[in-house]
Amino acid sequence: MGAWDIGHFDNDNDTAADFGGRVDDAEPGKKADVLRDVLSAIADTGPEHYADCGEEAVAAAALIAAQCPGGEPVTTAYGPKKPLPPLPADLRPLAVRALDRLTAENAEPLDLWAEAGEDQAWLAGIAALRAVLVGASGE
Repeated sequence: MGAWDIGHFDNDNDTAADFGGRVDDAEPGKKADVLRDVLSAIADTGPEHYADCGEEAVAAAALIAAQCPGGEPVTTAYGPKKPLPPLPADLRPLAVRALDRLTAENAEPLDLWAEAGEDQAWLAGIAALRAVLVGASGE
């Protein structure tokens, strides 16, 4: 896995960091749309298709979870520099669906973390994000 750490924004191809910049560049009223687009792209990938490039969806889920009770703030230098407005609650179940897809078979991030021998650590971080999102969604 090309990453310098297991964190949600810590991949060395800078995909998640670039995503943070895209969120910053979006108009305040469009920031949620940026998150929704990357989450939908992964959540809508069926199990018969390979889900690749999930780094942005994980980063989006982390930003959403940060606004939930019990969520950890995103403090990395690789995340958005500008504060996010309150995000719509309907992003939470979408983020859960995206995370579920990325932790299922036929998903690049899981495959890459497994190759690096760090799949259990990565899955633990994803499970923590998912728990916050599910708890805040009332599911």
